[in-house]
Amino acid sequence: MRKSFILTNIIVLIFILVFDVCYMFGGGLPAKSIASIMFVGAGVINLVYCFKNKNNLKFPIWMIVALVCAMLGDILLVLNFYLGTAVFALGHIFYLVSYCMLETINIRDLICGICISLISVTIILFTPFLDFGGSLMQSVCCTYAIIISFMVGKAISNLLKEKNQVNIIVAIGSILFFISDFMLMLDLFGGISVASYLCLSTYYPAQFLLAMSLFIYACVNSSKQEKNNSMSKAS
Repeated sequence: MRKSFILTNIIVLIFILVFDVCYMFGGGLPAKSIASIMFVGAGVINLVYCFKNKNNLKFPIWMIVALVCAMLGDILLVLNFYLGTAVFALGHIFYLVSYCMLETINIRDLICGICISLISVTIILFTPFLDFGGSLMQSVCCTYAIIISFMVGKAISNLLKEKNQVNIIVAIGSILFFISDFMLMLDLFGGISVASYLCLSTYYPAQFLLAMSLFIYACVNSSKQEKNNSMSKAS
């Protein structure tokens, strides 16, 4: 059963990358929407695997909610930047909540979040070639930057606490997500056109990794459960 889920994830990833490239070079909301729907589909597929393995579902369910918000934000961003940004920000909050289901909140989370926020806000406020067209857009970007910074900070903090497979893939996905948004900012407000390609080439792989973390989570927990059962029988 595990092999079939791995194969399914690989197939979904291929479709995501194909439509990512189609949108990257051809544009169009349909290609973007399909790529976004596909990473949510990957999350749902892996959620089924969590159900089948009778895992604790707090992390998987919050992750699915976050992925759905990312999908909606991705689509709405094309139609209305402010609305898309708001939905994305809500998604980051749900990502943060899901990470809290892996490791309890601690002071290190706060330190990591504050450090990344300070760097992000400083770049937004003092980079001379960034033109936000007014204080409102700049304030929106600062608020968004703080939210995603705490999300990434929690992912890094979890990894620092315990270097397991789930925390590694979540941290990588979160960092790629952060890089993607940073590239989007350089594209929209810095006039660096090549940044749009870097944005898209990191965004969809990031979302897939976060969706894939549910499968890794189920596998790790299943292995622990099998080990505990073996130890119980031996005793």
